[in-house]
Amino acid sequence: MKTTLITIALIFVVCFPALTQPSGSSDSLLDHLTGSWILQGTIAGRETKHDIESDWVLRREYVRLHETSREKNAQGQAAYEAIVFIEWNKSTDEYTCLWLDTTSGGGLSAQGIAHGKRDGDGIVFLFKSDDGNTHTTFAYSRSTDTWEWRIDNEDRGKLSPFARVKLTRK
Repeated sequence: MKTTLITIALIFVVCFPALTQPSGSSDSLLDHLTGSWILQGTIAGRETKHDIESDWVLRREYVRLHETSREKNAQGQAAYEAIVFIEWNKSTDEYTCLWLDTTSGGGLSAQGIAHGKRDGDGIVFLFKSDDGNTHTTFAYSRSTDTWEWRIDNEDRGKLSPFARVKLTRK
């Protein structure tokens, strides 16, 4: 019995490090997106401030962002809240983004999922929709360790700014 327990303990000690290693196809650019942030800027023509917490989840397969506005609704809840998942697929050299928020639901559809390519230290996502596409750019500045998000709505081929915000670390 004692030999069996020692054998099991040795197997655990040898195998545990391999089980805890990141298994995902994590991306070094996305590493810079994790942490605690303050989002500040203009959305839909209004100045706003949100809090963002982001981390790697599910064995470093996805970066999860939880965004919460500081503005409150009539019920005292955050006026806006979103949970965003971003993944990098090494085999296709493409990012995928699932954006779920409190604006209208429907995020678990083709319109809530975008694909994007890396452009330097930025990622350009395209959310396709029947009533117009949305271009969302996440641009990282290494010198200031900040992110800029630019969101533009497309209508009949013409882009119009929807959001211009900056993320700074808390």
